[in-house]
Amino acid sequence: MKVNNKHILGLGVLLLTGIVLVSCEKTFDEKIALQTDLSANSVAQVYVATVGASRNYVYVDGKPQNGAALTSGSVFPGTGYGFFVPAGQRAFLVRDTLSTTTQVPLSFANVLGGGKNYTIFTYDTITAVKQKTVETMITIPADTTCRIRFAHFAYSPILMPNVDIYSFKRMANVFTNINPTVVSGYIPFASRLSDTLQVRETGTSNVLAQLNGFFGTEKRSYTLVYRGSHRGPTARFLSSFVNY
Repeated sequence: MKVNNKHILGLGVLLLTGIVLVSCEKTFDEKIALQTDLSANSVAQVYVATVGASRNYVYVDGKPQNGAALTSGSVFPGTGYGFFVPAGQRAFLVRDTLSTTTQVPLSFANVLGGGKNYTIFTYDTITAVKQKTVETMITIPADTTCRIRFAHFAYSPILMPNVDIYSFKRMANVFTNINPTVVSGYIPFASRLSDTLQVRETGTSNVLAQLNGFFGTEKRSYTLVYRGSHRGPTARFLSSFVNY
């Protein structure tokens, strides 16, 4: 049988095209599993109130979660409202990655519910790190208010007084008689309004820390945190971060 040179040339072009297509075929190696069933996951935030903390990393079931190191007063994620954690019993680890650190690694287990939101607070000092995990009950206001709650995680080697949170705009306390390591429930709070908030010893006008220019966005939820060394006037702070 006589084979036409044009046929041979055409067949060669087809074979060459096939080889090129195969060599250029891309495969998608999914490094992070796509989250499609939120009921099987929870959402978590980590707030570091540990005095003197630096280079802190969070691990869940041995897997690192944060890219940038966390220091005292920082929250992870810094933007956004949390990171996904599979529901069920999970092993957490918070540690300083420096080989010569004196910070004690903090290992603990949490049982997390599907579709729920949690905040993990680390506190005390780097040689005696502790944690408290609380459920973050997100409710979106129907009006133009925001919501705030208060967490008392200041450190002192001796007994600390309970504290109030005073609002200059309200000219009244918005939280009263909060014990150390207590995280309050949320309360409605005026949004789109700059306020000065003070931590005061309960029942007095003795100011322990102050947050200037707190400005809540409507329908958002925030946490106020009293942190740092309660003993030092320049080492204690009132901070805030957004939960949703």
